[in-house]
Amino acid sequence: MTITAVPADRRTARLAAGALVIVTAVWGSTFALSKDLLDRLPVTDYLGPRFMLAAVVVVLVRPRLLRSLTPSVVATGVALGLVYAIAQLLQYRGLLHTAPTVSAFVVSLYVVFTPLLSAVLLRARPDRITVMATALAVGGVAVMSLRGWSFGAGEALTVVSAALYAAHILAMARWARPGQAFALTFVQLVTIGVVLTAVAATDGIRPPRGNDLLIFLYLAVVAAGAALLVQTWAQARLSSGNAAVLMVLEPVWAAAFGVALWSERVDTRTLTGGALILSAMVLVVARPRAGALDRALIQPPPVHP
Repeated sequence: MTITAVPADRRTARLAAGALVIVTAVWGSTFALSKDLLDRLPVTDYLGPRFMLAAVVVVLVRPRLLRSLTPSVVATGVALGLVYAIAQLLQYRGLLHTAPTVSAFVVSLYVVFTPLLSAVLLRARPDRITVMATALAVGGVAVMSLRGWSFGAGEALTVVSAALYAAHILAMARWARPGQAFALTFVQLVTIGVVLTAVAATDGIRPPRGNDLLIFLYLAVVAAGAALLVQTWAQARLSSGNAAVLMVLEPVWAAAFGVALWSERVDTRTLTGGALILSAMVLVVARPRAGALDRALIQPPPVHP
């Protein structure tokens, strides 16, 4: 029997794929954990310090990024950070009023919104796949979220946040330059942290205590800082299509954690709507792409949920 050695680059790609799957699992765990934490902490008291701590983690791991902080990088990072800060605020306000599984699927609509928004901004007619994916995604959100003829406030805020994430992704593809990943991410993290901490400080910041502190540290250090570093390493070693398909797993993990650890009830509506949104995402990430949009579709915001 002849044993054929797996080429080093293929082994590295498999390792990167496994690492990205683990990252999506970590991201998926954050929805229910965050919702539980937000029962005791105001949204901005949670988000502001979390992003500040994530920035500290990134700069400790990559201290030489400080040498790359040119005026251009800082200006770009601040602008992107402001957009992302608003998106985060809306997403977590929405999470207060909807189930973690629903939030995870709805916020993942940024994968569908990105090519749709690109078509609108570039004044290009959307192709058939974009139209089909949009129809599937809208149908999925409707099935999951509509109650009679009403649309919940939580879902509405989350949809708007997903659109802002899509705008952020396209802006990253337009303005980011090779070699700036860590520096640009650091500036965005600091911007988000400062803005949201300043908002929280208007009525006093309530720090997490007891078991909440452990959860907060996991969400900031592991789910934000460490996951970002692993994601950056993995995506540099995977094709855009493979990375995008793997990242579609995030809402699936969120649903699994919600059911297994927090006894979240996933009914037929949630399963059906989630399947429609997942189908839309797979349609988008499996399509042939090129150029800036291709990079944008696999470059999510600097820190996921």
